[in-house]
Amino acid sequence: MTVHAPIRRTPTQRPHSPPGRGRRFPIAGADLSASISVFLIALPLSLGIALATGAPLQAGLVAAAVGGIVAGRIGGAPLQVSGPAAGLTVVTAELIQRYGWRTTCAITVLAGLAQLGLAALRVARSALAVSPAIVHGMLAGIGVTIALAQLHIVLGGTPQSSAVDNVLGLPAQLADLHRAALIISALTVTVLLIWPRLPGRAGRFVRKVPAALAAVAAASVAAALAGLTVPRVDLPSWSSHALPGLPEGPVLGIAAGVLTITLVTSVQSLLSAVAVDKLVAARPDRGHGVPRSRLDRELAGQGAANVVSGALGGLPVAGVAVRSVANVSAGAVSRNSTMLHGLWIVLAALVLVPVLDLIPLPALAALVMVIGIQMVSITHIRTVTRHREVLVYAVTLSGVVLIGILEGVALGVAVASAVAMHRLTKTRITLESEGGLHHICVRGQLTFLAVPRLSRALHQVPQGGRVVVELDGSFMDHAAYETLHDWQSGYQRHGGTVEMTGPSGARITEPAPESHSCCRPWTPWRNHRCGEPRPVDETRRTTGHQLARGIGKFQRNTAPLVRDELARLAREGQRPSQLFLTCADSRLVTSMITSSGPGDLFTVRNVGNLVPLPGEESGDDSVAAAIEYAVEVLRVQSITVCGHSGCGAMQALLGSTPDDPPTPLRRWLRHGLPSLERMASRRHAWARISGRLPADAVEQLCLTNVVQQLEHLRAYDAVARRLAEGTLTLQGMYFHVGEAQAYLLADSHEPHGYDDVFDLVPPTALQEARVS
Repeated sequence: MTVHAPIRRTPTQRPHSPPGRGRRFPIAGADLSASISVFLIALPLSLGIALATGAPLQAGLVAAAVGGIVAGRIGGAPLQVSGPAAGLTVVTAELIQRYGWRTTCAITVLAGLAQLGLAALRVARSALAVSPAIVHGMLAGIGVTIALAQLHIVLGGTPQSSAVDNVLGLPAQLADLHRAALIISALTVTVLLIWPRLPGRAGRFVRKVPAALAAVAAASVAAALAGLTVPRVDLPSWSSHALPGLPEGPVLGIAAGVLTITLVTSVQSLLSAVAVDKLVAARPDRGHGVPRSRLDRELAGQGAANVVSGALGGLPVAGVAVRSVANVSAGAVSRNSTMLHGLWIVLAALVLVPVLDLIPLPALAALVMVIGIQMVSITHIRTVTRHREVLVYAVTLSGVVLIGILEGVALGVAVASAVAMHRLTKTRITLESEGGLHHICVRGQLTFLAVPRLSRALHQVPQGGRVVVELDGSFMDHAAYETLHDWQSGYQRHGGTVEMTGPSGARITEPAPESHSCCRPWTPWRNHRCGEPRPVDETRRTTGHQLARGIGKFQRNTAPLVRDELARLAREGQRPSQLFLTCADSRLVTSMITSSGPGDLFTVRNVGNLVPLPGEESGDDSVAAAIEYAVEVLRVQSITVCGHSGCGAMQALLGSTPDDPPTPLRRWLRHGLPSLERMASRRHAWARISGRLPADAVEQLCLTNVVQQLEHLRAYDAVARRLAEGTLTLQGMYFHVGEAQAYLLADSHEPHGYDDVFDLVPPTALQEARVS
């Protein structure tokens, strides 16, 4: 790589630096306080979930510590808190009962390896394709199963192996109540319910203590003072902690267990990561400085945590919504809060064992029972009802409770597919005639299955009349389009008129067959006259009336659509996510090639997309000022340097000689000389574009220039500091004008370097393909 220019650092703080930039303690105070809050929630929950699964109680502490430290460090969702999750209680309990604890730990390790494999295949986003009704139904079914099992412990008994058996065994359990266990459980539930509702200033003060911790502490104190005889937590010595062994049991059964753990942990973690992003964006600071979740990395982090947790004899690990919400609400700003919470769990497991041994088991059972009940969310039921997916929700819930998680999810997928097919084929076609006007209304999706009914309705219309076809749907396949188009053409040839409208009555128009393919909405800016030769003296003339006409079209057509968004930006100020530095070439329309809108990009354009090294702009600090403003004040999350094919600046640079007069253009292009030297150097391989070598020297220099300007960016103090913090990424981009194709610079395996390989941009957001 090219030797970096020395970074000049000054002891004084920059004028736009955030407060606290120069602190010596590397952990923010908000992260420290948030980690304590999450720890106080995670400690009793981890013990309660371990109790509910029938695993050793230390297993819950191991999973909480590993989830905080390993998943917190490696995962792609900085503020998500991972650990033993209530959603895994049922499947883990079943595995322990069937194969034993040591084999269950081995299954957890295998599930973690499976997650690492899925992360390597970059399939994390495919988990978001699962219907929310299925996910909510699965979690609700797990919650019902948990609540039924823990109810037996609350009443002083022992849970059965299945939800059905627990329901059938309730009458006998109610006839044989254990009074002490019932008192402790009732006290725990009461504190859990009233704690968030304590009124007044005193209530606001005590509510800083998590309700779960308050409930378990109150139950422990009450049991000790009253001398109640109830089973308590009994943490054996860590020297006798059970570690995993080789899996013992039928291969298909173990494989099903691995699949179930992988499915539940992955889907729950990824959905929780997406929810955490929404919570962060809703904070008053709009998540300033907190990067969005990278789902494939988060899946890899969860996989690594499950491998470590299983190897250390811990429960399966997943992203936990309750703890993540607490972390975000407490004001955490980085992954340090998650990792610190894991450290506090380790210290508690080593130091606070005598205190933990005072906790009554019925209190933990009551805590987990309430969590199970809360997993049947009324909000989720209302949502699926509003979207007409309550049948999918109910079938999934029932299947999970009565049969099992995998079987219940499979039933939910089958019902969701059937519902989707029913909606796709449910098309209502009506024909109404009044006063010579024939109105055909098509409600629903138009597929080949609806073509016979559509054709029958169309041919019932008398010839030579006026027809309005209203299409109230979001999809039309090729067969339906051909049927409608052929009928329209034939009807119009026989003297009739046909008007296509949308559900709002807006007219649907098609380009006339004789129109030229080159006509586009932007052709007036090119002095375009369709089918007419242009005089030579007009081909390069700038016409003021075309500019005025374009402005008029904007005011009429576009301004009403963007006025509300621009008004919001005017009130709140700009908060772009990227600094986009590109060439001034008129063929590069940044908003078009990045699919961005107002407020998305902070754009800097100059001749040759050059980034002068700090201090070398010779009186013109415009580029350096823009970089400082974007990085320090706007706090952008990424910087993109975008070059393009056929760049005139690169052509001029290749053709320059030492004898050229020092014009302003030549003086500016001297900032591109390092790119020319990089291309000629034998220390750097020639850049490649999508597996091929560049077409010529100009394209080679255009590609090399992007890599070199990224190196120049690293020489800026503000950029180097943000890169070291991990809050900023750099990415290179190349746009081939003739192909209308964008390429991204591939990641490098060297620190602070690039592979000089440009790959095709996948059909996803630009932010997902980053060069760190």
